[in-house]
Amino acid sequence: MTNGGRHLARAEIIAIGSELLGSARLDTNSLLLSERLATLGIELRSKTVVGDNRSEVAEHVRRALDRVDLVILTGGLGPTDDDVTRDAVADVVGRPLVEYPDIVERLRQRFARRNLQMPDVNRRQALVIDGGIVLDNPNGTAPGQMVDVGGKLVVLLPGPPRELKPMMDALVAGPLAERVGVERLFRTTLLTVGRGESHVEELAQPVYSKWLQLNPPIETTILAAPGQIELHLVTRSADADAAAAALTHARDELLAVFGPDVFSTDGRAMEEIVGQLLLDRSLTIAAAESCTGGLMLSRLTDIPGSSAYVVGGVVAYSNELKTGLACVPPALIEAHGAVSEPVAIALAEGVRSKTGASIGVGITGIAGPSGGTPQKPVGTVAVAVSSALASPRSRLFWLYGTRTMIKFQAAQMGLDMVRRLLQEPVSGR
Repeated sequence: MTNGGRHLARAEIIAIGSELLGSARLDTNSLLLSERLATLGIELRSKTVVGDNRSEVAEHVRRALDRVDLVILTGGLGPTDDDVTRDAVADVVGRPLVEYPDIVERLRQRFARRNLQMPDVNRRQALVIDGGIVLDNPNGTAPGQMVDVGGKLVVLLPGPPRELKPMMDALVAGPLAERVGVERLFRTTLLTVGRGESHVEELAQPVYSKWLQLNPPIETTILAAPGQIELHLVTRSADADAAAAALTHARDELLAVFGPDVFSTDGRAMEEIVGQLLLDRSLTIAAAESCTGGLMLSRLTDIPGSSAYVVGGVVAYSNELKTGLACVPPALIEAHGAVSEPVAIALAEGVRSKTGASIGVGITGIAGPSGGTPQKPVGTVAVAVSSALASPRSRLFWLYGTRTMIKFQAAQMGLDMVRRLLQEPVSGR
């Protein structure tokens, strides 16, 4: 291969393995590969999972070579008959597989270091597509390969992440970097809370539609994630400063539209944002959680250093514990029901009083899949915040999804109410 081939601008990833088509094993390699490609300005156009079928793999490679400049295959480089990646790519490019004696010898030595004799089937891993470049794999037995196909590249990498990652890093630092143009991809992300995906799209579309006329254009993708909606802004440029300025201006336009509904512009999760706000203000927090089962405090304590602001709390799942540990008057539960704003306020104030925290949060709801009523269906969640900064505040939410999703969203709403309180102007208290 020479450096005279075309610039690599677009890529596809093909993950090989019948096990990846089931539910027990996930293709996590593609996440790493897409991130590494983005650092070079290579746009990932498609990710595909294909079973261990030689003709199917070959067909996917053929179609990918028609569309993109770089095809990366992961997996299927083992020693057994169902490891078909080498054979499939050789079929596509019309070249034979050649056994490399030095690879065979390295494999023998690797087995010998563990006092083992190399099975003869491992010789398959020494087969290299004629004209291909061998990619060393110091962490496993399967070397990778890189093949130039009319100026386009096909890269074969092993499936195990501990083997794939260092090989991909070496490729990014060397051969791939030599084949990219001067343009790079630049991106920024806004994380929003409190609005649905369609509402976010309705507000954002008039803004981002104008960016496609810019030179270079800025592309926007809106993604729904548990408890938040993400706006991803991407542009391609050879001028890093100009790209940063354009993305900053675009971000500020969206901030003007969404205001405090944007909780992060630097990728930090909600619990990180809230933790930093508490730390900056020298405030502490406690929570009385029912339907979330302690998830809100768990997320806060996932952050290193959270002992500086997390006091503790209680999982008050039963009404008896709501009364006994969080000081909720039984008459309040009787009058309004356990899932209600008055009870959420009582939980927040009770746990704050019990722990001496600056801020108390109360969360109570119906996570499902059973337990709902026509008046309070599954997904009904009441959240309240009590503090010396302002009068107690509460909200009733109607959340959707599985039990796990509802619990996460309820914890997210609790954290978000704290965030909004801490970000209010001093004059507004």
